[in-house]
Amino acid sequence: PPGPRPAPRPPLRRRGRHPPVLRGGRDGAAAMAVATGAFSLREVLSAFQTCVTEQREVLLDPYLRGWRGLIRFLHSLGAIFSFVSKDAVAKVQIMESYCCGEQREKYVSLQSMVEYELASGVVDLQKRSGRPDSGCRTVLRLHRALRWLQLFLEGLRTGQEDSSTSVICTDSYNASLAAYHPWVIRKAATVAFCALPSRNAFLEIMNVGTAEEAVAMLGEALPYICDVYGITQELFAQHKLLDLP
Repeated sequence: PPGPRPAPRPPLRRRGRHPPVLRGGRDGAAAMAVATGAFSLREVLSAFQTCVTEQREVLLDPYLRGWRGLIRFLHSLGAIFSFVSKDAVAKVQIMESYCCGEQREKYVSLQSMVEYELASGVVDLQKRSGRPDSGCRTVLRLHRALRWLQLFLEGLRTGQEDSSTSVICTDSYNASLAAYHPWVIRKAATVAFCALPSRNAFLEIMNVGTAEEAVAMLGEALPYICDVYGITQELFAQHKLLDLP
């Protein structure tokens, strides 16, 4: 005989200090482990603030900490962005294994990682092999996704209250990640973006107060994210790593 019916779920809270869940869906236990806790834009700002040294090196520990915060942002949006969040979780976990592994002193910064992996022949420059993904290839995938998030968050920051988030998201995606996805994923992503909520709902998820306060903190955070992206782009271009298979 059928068991007792589960108790009804309480309604989602849409106001206050806790961010709303905009869409349902689960991305697996590993993803949830990385994305535990509510997203806070302040956490991402703090991480990317400490990423770049005086010598313009990008430190991997705060870089990955910033990404863990961004994954929480993606998770708060649910299944719509699972095609990005699942991959980001996997890439962060790969990089964490390198940063805690036997050669961890080689993975203190992006610069030391690139130097070590190129010198030791870890990077597959021409084609994929059966070897584990290199740190360079893994960071490149995160780097491309970071560009999309940077553009999307900038669009939210500069948009009007009635700006279409689906248009902002689609334009950001087409200018970044779309070039690296097959047609099926591009089509599915574009359709999913049409269901995105309002700009104010996104700003509420930032978990820093009012919409105006969220916009102000985006203005603080995005230059740091942009700086990290720019240094990484220049480093990978210098070593011809931007088109790794």
